[in-house]
Amino acid sequence: MQTFLRDATQFLPLLLQGVKFTIIVALGSLALSTVLGLVWALMRVSGIGWLATTAKIVVNTLRGIPILVQLFYIYFVLPEFGIALSALQAAIIGLGIAYSAYQSENFRAGIEAIDHGQIEAAQSIGMGWGLTMRRVILPQAIRLVLPPYGNIMVMMLKDSSQASTITVAELTLQGTLIASSTFKNMTVYTLVALLYLAMCLPLMGLVSWLERRFGKGTRR
Repeated sequence: MQTFLRDATQFLPLLLQGVKFTIIVALGSLALSTVLGLVWALMRVSGIGWLATTAKIVVNTLRGIPILVQLFYIYFVLPEFGIALSALQAAIIGLGIAYSAYQSENFRAGIEAIDHGQIEAAQSIGMGWGLTMRRVILPQAIRLVLPPYGNIMVMMLKDSSQASTITVAELTLQGTLIASSTFKNMTVYTLVALLYLAMCLPLMGLVSWLERRFGKGTRR
């Protein structure tokens, strides 16, 4: 135990540098996936055939390609077309695009759960589709999608570890580098696991609170 604590004191500062990049990747990709996911969802429910079909093809394509392959394509293939991104940029864009498909399905489910009669009522008083979405549908849908949105945040934080495959110096890569140079595999990966757990537990608590909060709201 004393050896573990001594090694932990030595390794933690380096691992915390990786935590910084883990958080940057997670927050950046979360923001991008939220915006893109909402766009795909609105296209799906727009009632315009070609928009809905385009969004469906995009979402199904993204869901059918592993995230790792998407990261490799963005980081290693796009430079052949003159689009060179840093590893951090590629990680944020790759994870953001990949997760936009799951965000889209979450948002679409929330929008379609709202009673269609409310759309008809809004249109009967002269509201257009865009205004109906902004003022009537989306405010209610947000309450429904927040708990699963929280789960996506947790998944995205953990999947940020895949950025290590394209040399982003996040937590997993930092741990791998330390372990390979010191051979303290048990100590290093135990610390890595504990740091991920420390980041995920507050998010899990937030998800539980959202489920209780908005679950009660829908029962009243």
